[in-house]
Amino acid sequence: MDKDQHARQAEQVTAIRPAVPGLAGLDALLPGEAVLAAMGGTPPAVYSGMQRAEGGLQLASDQDYFNDLYLLAPVGYFVLASDTTILQMNLVGADLLGLPRQNPDGVPFRNYVAQRFIADFDAFVSNSLASEEPQRLSLQMTRGRGDRGFAVTLLGSGTPGLSQLRVVLEMAEGKLAALEKSEERFRRIVHSAEEGIWEIDASARTSFVNPKMASMLGYTIEEMLEQPLVNFMDDEGRSLLERNIARRQQGIAERHEFKFLRRDGSDMWVTLATNPIFDADGSYLGALALVSDITERKLSTELIWHQANYDSLTALPNRNMFQDRLSQEMKKARRDGLFLALLFIDLDQFKEINDRLGHEMGDALLVEAAGRIGACVRASDTLARLGGDEFVVILPGLDHVTSAERVAQQIIASLNRPFMLGDSTGSVSASIGIALHPSDANDPEQLLRNADQAMYAAKNAGRNRYSYFTPDMQAAAQLRLRITRDLQMAVANEQFELHYQPIVNLHTGTIERAEALLRWRHPERGMLNPVDFIGSAEASGIILEIGDWVFRNAADQAKRWQEELGRPFQISVNQSPVQFRTGPEVFEKWMRYVEQMHLAPRSIVIEITERLLLDNSGPVMDRLRQFKSMGLQVALDDFGTGHSMLAHLKNFDIDYLKIDRSFVMDLAGDSGDLALCEGIIVMAHKLGLKVVAEGVETETQLNLLKAAGCDYAQGFVYARPMPPAQMGTLARGPAQLVG
Repeated sequence: MDKDQHARQAEQVTAIRPAVPGLAGLDALLPGEAVLAAMGGTPPAVYSGMQRAEGGLQLASDQDYFNDLYLLAPVGYFVLASDTTILQMNLVGADLLGLPRQNPDGVPFRNYVAQRFIADFDAFVSNSLASEEPQRLSLQMTRGRGDRGFAVTLLGSGTPGLSQLRVVLEMAEGKLAALEKSEERFRRIVHSAEEGIWEIDASARTSFVNPKMASMLGYTIEEMLEQPLVNFMDDEGRSLLERNIARRQQGIAERHEFKFLRRDGSDMWVTLATNPIFDADGSYLGALALVSDITERKLSTELIWHQANYDSLTALPNRNMFQDRLSQEMKKARRDGLFLALLFIDLDQFKEINDRLGHEMGDALLVEAAGRIGACVRASDTLARLGGDEFVVILPGLDHVTSAERVAQQIIASLNRPFMLGDSTGSVSASIGIALHPSDANDPEQLLRNADQAMYAAKNAGRNRYSYFTPDMQAAAQLRLRITRDLQMAVANEQFELHYQPIVNLHTGTIERAEALLRWRHPERGMLNPVDFIGSAEASGIILEIGDWVFRNAADQAKRWQEELGRPFQISVNQSPVQFRTGPEVFEKWMRYVEQMHLAPRSIVIEITERLLLDNSGPVMDRLRQFKSMGLQVALDDFGTGHSMLAHLKNFDIDYLKIDRSFVMDLAGDSGDLALCEGIIVMAHKLGLKVVAEGVETETQLNLLKAAGCDYAQGFVYARPMPPAQMGTLARGPAQLVG
C-alpha cells in the first residue's frame, strides 16, 4: 500500500468517532448499512445498561460491544473503574501505554499520569464520575521513569449510579502531525496484528486486508483485493449473512459468528468486530473489521455438544436429547390434537451374547440392532439409545393406535433375524413396552416410566412381544394380534371366498356386471363379512396378499362367465387405500396375469372410495393413470358420503359413479333424496360417467331411479350376494325382481 493509499485510509479512519454516552462533539455511530449491520455493528444504546462487577465489565456482551465500536478507533479509548484500573482499552490505547490490551495485571490508568498532574487528574476523575456533563483535561502522560512523556487531552464521562469512567485520549499535537502519527501508528498496528483486519467498501467489496487476514484464508493480499465479501462464503455462510441482515433490520442487536471458506475449501469460523467508515459529510464509505479465527473453538464446542447429545457407539440421540425431543413432540401433539406413542425396547438374551462373545461383539450387535430398528421407523420419528441394550422410539402425529403396533411388530420381526458377529452368529429378541400420550401420561418422565413398565410386562409374558401400559389397551391389542394370526392362516389355508351381487343395466334389464364381495369362512366363528376383519388386515399389511388373491380369483371368474355366457361380463373388485398406495409392481403383475388369460382388461372394474380422491398425492394419481393405461376401469364407491365434488372428478380417471345407499333407501316422489340423485345423475352424465345406484331394495326406488336416467342398479331388489355357481345361473337370464 503506497503513501497515498495510507493517507486515504488514515483520513477515512479518523472519521470513525466512537459514540461515547455523555460526550458532546463526537459523532454517533448508527450502522444503518445492511452489510455493516450484518457484520455485527451494535447500537450505542446497548451500552447504557452496563454495570461494574468485581472490577470488571458485568455483562457478557460488554466486551463484544466495546470491540464493535471502539476497538479500531484511531484515538485511545479506555473504560476505567473508580480507582482508574483499566477494565478495557482499544488497540490505539494499548499501543500508547505499551500494555497488553487485556491488562492482565490490572494496572491503573493513574500510573501513567505525570506526577505534577496527579492532583488535576484525580479531580478530573471525581468530576467525571459525579457529572453527566463531559469533562476535559490536558496533561502530560509518561510510560515510566526517564520517559519524556507526551501531551494529551482527555475527555471523560461517567454514568450516574455507576462507578465506571469512559475516557477518550487524543494526542495534543497539530492536526497534520496527529494525522501523520495516526497513520503511522495505524499502519504498524494493522500490519503486525495477530488478528485479521478486513476493510470493505460501500458495495461490500474488499478494499484492504492485512497480511494476517490473507494468511488466515490462504490467499495473497492482491488476490483478495476488489473481491466481494460473499466470494469467500459458501451457501451456509451467505445464509447466515442474510439471516443476520434480517434480524438487524428487525432491531435485534446481537453478535454473530460467520463461516468463511479458505482457499483450500476448508471452513473457517470467525467473529467480526466492526466499525463503520464515514466521510466528512457523514456518507457511508464502508466498514473496517477485526476478524478473529474461532474455528478450533467452534469445532470443540460442536464436539462437546455432540458428545452431550449423541451416543458414541450407535450415533443415535442419547437420553439427554431424547428427553428434549419427547417434551417437544408431546407439546406438538397437544397442539395438533393427535396422539403420540412411546416404544421402550429391551433386547432379550443380549447379556448372554455379551458374556459368550465378548464386549466387542456385543457392541457390534448393538450397532446392527440400531440400524434395524431405524429401518422400521419414519424419518420424522426419533430413535434413541438410553444405555446398555435399551432403545426408545418416539412415534408422533399418529391418528390410529394400530400404527404403533405395526412398528412394534416390524421391529420384533427385524430383530429376530440372526446377527453375524465375526465368525459366530447370535440371536436376540425384543420386548417392547408401548405407552400413549395423552391417554397414559401428560408428563414426559411419567410416559417413559409407563413405557418401561409395559416393557417389563412384555418380558414377564414370555418376551419377543409387545405390551401396552393399560390392561384394556393390551386386551384390545391381543385381540387384534389374534385376528392377524388368524388372517395369516386364512391366506395359507384358502379360507377366503368371493360372493357376487349382480349389477343390472336398467335400460336393458340384463345382468352385465357383478361386484365381488369378500367372505371369510372362519373355522371357529363361521362366515365373516369384511367389516369384521378388513381393518385388521389393513393395519397388519395382510390386505396386500388378500387383495392379490381377490383380483386373480375375480379375473378367473370373469373369464369363465364370459365363456359360459358368450358375451362381455364385468366384475368389480374393491380396492383398499393401503393397496392403492403401494408401488406399481403389484398392478403390473395383475396386468401380466390378465394378458396370459387373454382377458380384456375392461372386464375388471376397480372400486375406490371417495376419501382416496381427497388425497391428491403422487401415488394416488399414479395408480389411477396406471389403471387407465392397463385398460382397467375405475368406479367411485359410496359417492356422496365424503367431501368430493362432481366437478373435481374431471381431474381423475373415473368411469363409474356409485350413489351411496344412504341416498337411495328413503327415495320417494317428493323427497329431497330424489332431487339429489337426479342432480348427481345429470352432472355425472355431463362428465361422461355411468351411474350405479347401490342399496336398491324396493320396486318404487327402482322405478324412480329409472325415471331419473340412472344407468345401473344393485341391491336386494334383485338379489343378495351369492356364491359363484348361483350367480352364474342367475346371469344367464334377464334380471328378475325378488318377490
